[in-house]
Amino acid sequence: MPAKRSGDTVPQRRDPVATRKKLLTAARLEFARHGLAGARVDEIAERAGVNKQLVYHYFGDKDALYLAVLEWVYEDIREQERRLNLEGLPPDKAIRRLIEASFDHLAANPDFIVLLNDENRGGARHVRGSTRLEAMHSPLVKSVSHILQEGVRSGLFRKGIDPVQLYISIAGLSYFFFSNTPTLSAIFGKDLSSRAQRRARRRHVVDLVLQSLRP
Repeated sequence: MPAKRSGDTVPQRRDPVATRKKLLTAARLEFARHGLAGARVDEIAERAGVNKQLVYHYFGDKDALYLAVLEWVYEDIREQERRLNLEGLPPDKAIRRLIEASFDHLAANPDFIVLLNDENRGGARHVRGSTRLEAMHSPLVKSVSHILQEGVRSGLFRKGIDPVQLYISIAGLSYFFFSNTPTLSAIFGKDLSSRAQRRARRRHVVDLVLQSLRP
C-alpha cells in the first residue's frame, strides 16, 4: 500500500445538521429581503456557501425551503414563550410577561413580520400545508386558558375571555405597530422607531390588555 503523501488532503465529511442550518439561515435572509417570489435558490446557496443542489437534497424545492423557514421563525417565538414559565407566575404577572415577550420578540426580529406579511399575501398557503404549526400553538392556547382560569378564580380577571382571541389581541397590538411604523411615523409626525416611542408603546399595550381583563 503506497504511503500517504504529506500534501494529500483528507476529504471532509459534510455535516448535514450544520449544512441544513446554514441553508435555513441564508434562506431566511433571502426570503425576508425579496419574498418567496423574488428569492433565488442560487443566492441562497451562495450565501450559505454550499452547492445549489444541496438545497434540493435537503428541502426538495424552494417552496419547501420557504415553509421550513416559516416553521423555524414560529418555533423561535414558541420556544421563547415556553422559557417564560408562565404557569409558575401569578395570573396577572403571567399575562404581563407574555405581552412584554411578544412585543420584544417583534422588536428584535423584524424579519418575522416581513416573512408573515409575505405569507399572508399568498393566502397562508404554506402555513396551511404545515403538519407542525398547529401542534406548536396548541400548548400555548392551553397555557393561556389555564392562566385565565386561575385569574378568574383569584378575582383578578373577568369571566368569558377566549384564550385564542386574547392571544390574537396581544400579538396584533404589537404586530400592527411594528409592521406600520414608517407610515404611522409619517402620519403622526414622530419617529415611532425611537427607543422612547417603543417603550411608550410597550407600556400602553401592557396596560390596555391588563385593563381589558379586569372584572
